[in-house]
Amino acid sequence: MQPDPKDYSFKLDDVFAATVLIRAAVPGDAFTAETLGTERAGNGVIIRGDGLVLTIGYLVTEAESIWITLVDGRVVPGHVLAFDQETGFGLIQALARLDVKAAAIGRSADISPGEPVIVAGGGGIRSAVAARVVAKHEFAGYWEYVLDEAIFTAPAHPNWGGTAVIGPAGELIGIGSLLVQQSGEGGRARDLNMVVPIDLLPPILDDLVTTGRANRPPRPWLGIYATELAGNIVIADFARRGPGASSDLRSGDIVISVAGHDVGDLADFFRSIWGVGEAGCPVPLVVHRDGRAMEVTVQSGERRKFLKSPVTH
Repeated sequence: MQPDPKDYSFKLDDVFAATVLIRAAVPGDAFTAETLGTERAGNGVIIRGDGLVLTIGYLVTEAESIWITLVDGRVVPGHVLAFDQETGFGLIQALARLDVKAAAIGRSADISPGEPVIVAGGGGIRSAVAARVVAKHEFAGYWEYVLDEAIFTAPAHPNWGGTAVIGPAGELIGIGSLLVQQSGEGGRARDLNMVVPIDLLPPILDDLVTTGRANRPPRPWLGIYATELAGNIVIADFARRGPGASSDLRSGDIVISVAGHDVGDLADFFRSIWGVGEAGCPVPLVVHRDGRAMEVTVQSGERRKFLKSPVTH
């Protein structure tokens, strides 16, 4: 599944030089340590000549130390500039001179299903997969996360987190986020990579670099894990120490409405929460439990206030 240089009009070596391996260490008392662990590893891509590295946010959220491994084997320290929960992006600043040409930023809106891409992790061609875009559509994650139009590629990269997804012109069109499965012929499951589209980055990049956060009102966050089951939205679990865990919600509750709005699918449920107001507002829900409807109000929070902020160097 490795890409063949003869199949591309651009230099693969330039692409691979810009992709890096990332190791992150997170303190044991971090909010995300229980779910994401304290030692995380994945990939990233250099997007600026001064050593700015773009990755997927869950790799570096609350990290206190970062190590970046370049394709030539050099290992340099880095520090976290930002992690943005709404897009899923994370930014790292290398703390040493890299002397590496940055990846060119493309347009994810221009890529269409069926077009070839390279999904590249740190480590050169051995860590790259020749793939194709198989779909572009909405994605909702159970942790209160929605992308209006995610990119899905196959075959799946085995170490997908933070991979650079390179389009036909040799430009960065997305960052690998997840491994998902799609039902295929005969009921067989097909592994895909879900990719965060790069078009979400330019509008917030300057703010992330200078202030560590995007210039937008913070969304209300309930700290719940929800799923779709038999056409219903069901509360599956709660983030420990999150707002939902201390509310009257219970695992197994079926959500009927949010602030008077009957919920449809998972994305509609989360958007209904965000539509109530800014972070900190009360979110009124109607849930079905034990054969009856119940009104439950959850005092929302601002997600980033539960997390350890990036350390300023």
